[in-house]
Amino acid sequence: ISITEFKKLKAHELKRMKSCEVTSDGQYLFTFINPQSDYIKLQAEATGHLSNIGGGKDPSELLMVEV
Repeated sequence: ISITEFKKLKAHELKRMKSCEVTSDGQYLFTFINPQSDYIKLQAEATGHLSNIGGGKDPSELLMVEV
């Protein structure tokens, strides 16, 4: 799904979606994960924390908002 289409979706629509890749101009941005169980949610969160070890910026740094 394109990021443009993804941003148009409302919360209740997102909750009904299957997990999918989100792209922009054909380039991969991220994977939207809609967990159907607490176990999958916990595993996705743990994987996200591991991914953050490799670097990157916090959203507040990108948005220049002080937290």
